[in-house]
Amino acid sequence: MKQTIVIFLISALIGLVGGYSYFQLGGTKGETNAAQEGKQETDQSSQPSASAEDGNGTGKTANASAQDGNMLQQKGCLSCHSVSKLNLQGGTTGPDLSNAYQEVEGKHGKPIEEFLKAPTSAVMSGVIKSNPLTDQERTEIIALLKQASSQIDSLHIQLYLAGL
Repeated sequence: MKQTIVIFLISALIGLVGGYSYFQLGGTKGETNAAQEGKQETDQSSQPSASAEDGNGTGKTANASAQDGNMLQQKGCLSCHSVSKLNLQGGTTGPDLSNAYQEVEGKHGKPIEEFLKAPTSAVMSGVIKSNPLTDQERTEIIALLKQASSQIDSLHIQLYLAGL
């Protein structure tokens, strides 16, 4: 009986130390890499990029498709949310934001512009309070969400093509 308890305690201790080492060392390394990638993205977005003039005289970046959702990534929205209609994969903690532009007012009682300033949900209130959006950031996020809400998702296309 004593031998079983000793073996159990040694095994538990090895498991705890091994788990701590794995997550502490592995997590630190992973966070460092993620932080470096985020810093590289920020550095790249702050550098002037090649742009081409469109007919309206506004500059469009040559790599616009790669930067779709960049503001959502920079502000950390994609750590909890996805925007499937824009092919932006993110976390699953929060809802998919593909239809948020159209649905926020019905769910939260205020237009999306006001919701992003002062959210009515407890979770988003804490997020926005700790990481507030500037007017420019809010405008860019709303433009992305508006674009997503106007996209027809692949399921609807498949149903349409199938004649359903």
